[in-house]
Amino acid sequence: MLLKRILVLVGMLLITVAIISACNGNPTSTPETPTPSLPDIPNIADWQGSAHADVTGEPFRHWDADDPAEVPATCAKCHTSAGYQDFLGVDGSEASKVDAGVPAQESQGIQCVACHNAVTFSKTTVTFPSGVEVTAGDDVRCMECHQGRESKISVDAQIERFAVTDMDAIVMPIKNDEGNDVSFGFRNVHYYAAAATLYGGITHGGYEYDGLTYDSKNTHVTGYDSCIGCHDPHTLNVKVDQCATCHENVATVEDLKSIRMVSSAPDYDGDGNVQEGMYYEIEGLQDVLYAEIQAYATNTIGTGIVYDSEAYPYWFVDADGDGAADQGQDGAIGYNTWTARLLKAAYNYQVSLKDTGAYAHGNKYIVQLLFDSIADLGGETDNLVRTDAAHFAGNTEPFRHWDAEEEGNGTVPAACVKCHTATGLPTYLSTGGTTVVTSSGTTTIVGVGPMPAGNGFMCTTCHTDPGGGERYQVNSVIFPSGKTVSFGGQDADGNFLADDSNLCISCHQGRESTTSMNNALRGKDPDTVDAKIRFKNIHYFAAGATIFGADVQGAYLFEGKEYVSQNMHASPEGKMNECKDCHDVHALEPKVEACQTCHDTTDPTTIRVSDVDYDGDGDVTEGIKGEIDTIAEALYAEMQKYAESHGGAITYDSHAYPYFFGADGKSYATWTPNLVKAAFNYQYIHTDPGAYIHNPKFVIQFLIDSIESLGGDVSAYTRP
Repeated sequence: MLLKRILVLVGMLLITVAIISACNGNPTSTPETPTPSLPDIPNIADWQGSAHADVTGEPFRHWDADDPAEVPATCAKCHTSAGYQDFLGVDGSEASKVDAGVPAQESQGIQCVACHNAVTFSKTTVTFPSGVEVTAGDDVRCMECHQGRESKISVDAQIERFAVTDMDAIVMPIKNDEGNDVSFGFRNVHYYAAAATLYGGITHGGYEYDGLTYDSKNTHVTGYDSCIGCHDPHTLNVKVDQCATCHENVATVEDLKSIRMVSSAPDYDGDGNVQEGMYYEIEGLQDVLYAEIQAYATNTIGTGIVYDSEAYPYWFVDADGDGAADQGQDGAIGYNTWTARLLKAAYNYQVSLKDTGAYAHGNKYIVQLLFDSIADLGGETDNLVRTDAAHFAGNTEPFRHWDAEEEGNGTVPAACVKCHTATGLPTYLSTGGTTVVTSSGTTTIVGVGPMPAGNGFMCTTCHTDPGGGERYQVNSVIFPSGKTVSFGGQDADGNFLADDSNLCISCHQGRESTTSMNNALRGKDPDTVDAKIRFKNIHYFAAGATIFGADVQGAYLFEGKEYVSQNMHASPEGKMNECKDCHDVHALEPKVEACQTCHDTTDPTTIRVSDVDYDGDGDVTEGIKGEIDTIAEALYAEMQKYAESHGGAITYDSHAYPYFFGADGKSYATWTPNLVKAAFNYQYIHTDPGAYIHNPKFVIQFLIDSIESLGGDVSAYTRP
């Protein structure tokens, strides 16, 4: 329309020139006048070659043969420039709705004025079909249309409307308000719902199964986590040349299908290939899901089903099982015996296909949708993988814990951002952040503030550039006890030396210590119940505290006892003594094959460190884990015995906060100092599942001492 206006202005100018010439006093001669040129419209050539300008394409010509030939109001927002402006309220109408259809002949592509107008210049939010509102930058203009038209919310709403209780029952039609039959049918997400894929579990574009968690927004790397970050806004082309900055062998859009980042370690589709790009992992899962959909339709519903991505309504009856749609008087017969379970799976299958760039926009979210649909249909998932290695598992509790507090992504408090967001640790390191242990033993993180919940770690969490180059240099790490250590050791002058594994223990150190316990229990009688005592949780995966043992006092160390310090494992030269020596730094899995250098096994649980019978059970062939497990069981039994004689029964649940409970099922409240110390150490070994490897002798020491502190008999044990 802007172009039309320009042409009109040019025409008027030409007419004016002609009039001036005609009014010239010398009719026998016409003075030469310069030919006016079109104004220089920025990016006009780029736009003219884009899909938005393809006025002959189906998205703009679909309604030409209708009677009347009109783009309906439900479609005009995204298929006409006039409809989009109507939706924005540029024409003075109510915003966020299209008031009327647009004549089909006016569907002339998405013109400049659609995105460049007084409203879009200040537009910062977009509301998705789920009702979730997202705040973003200029790409909200893109997301208004590239968001799909359905969501988990609308799928569930249809199931509720038909009062479905049996997910496997064929849903029969119901009467609407006018008394007409309404069928329970397939819901189509619509085309190119890229924004719904990008924002994943925030906007619920896919069907997310109840009780499961899903990836949040795919943040990728800074600057390339939005529509216009990765696409030219006028040509719409992917900025492939910029992808090549970090990704090797990328020269064309087709090459993007072969990209597989180090954060994608699992074999998601179970085909044995962990080198193929994420496009092909998703393709493999699509094949598995389609086969399960067909098996379910045939075996459970009794009517075969086939899919055609090019023909509405996409799903068709295949009663004879020949792999082709059955034909009726009006052509292929649309599938008409839906169950709620089939609807959910078919919807997710369509979601995975209709965003052709899903493998880049939000591949982990799509993997989860496909996996869950396969599982819900009863398919075999033992060889499939749903969740990434912990650092990159954006769908898991360490990254999704705060979502319930707010709609969409929650806010991670300052005390947690260092380890539970992608940007917390680098912000902490680059701003000179420090860990301060107060006089009360509370650990305070200085230098970072609250941050939005993220979607797992990114390359830039540990590396100084998005391409995964140099890692942040960390010379030393302060532990919750206030002790400072480094895997790099110290030089002759006592200066700590940097080491890559210091990055790991910047988070894997726990949040409590002997210091914080002693400060909280100061002046209290060891065996007297005190209502003011609260259980302190070491927090999860405090592997660094276990490795450094007495040097950092992460476990509760009893006064008057001696404890081993850093576990040097194989040798004092640092062989197999650091995080990076024993774990793959991206997949995080232990390098069990490296154990075979010295141990005749790839099962760490069977490894022994000596022939000493630490747990006194007479078995000197079991692995050191077996020795520790026996002593831990004895500690729990001693805790229960002690608790009964000091105020009431105690039980432990490692999966439910606050872990220790009384007979009434409520949080345990009758603590004595000795009982809470023992409970702290018992929890410690559950939150570091690799403690038996990280520093087994240290663990045995504090477990035996905990039993002894409760009055238990430790004469059968051998304390290292």
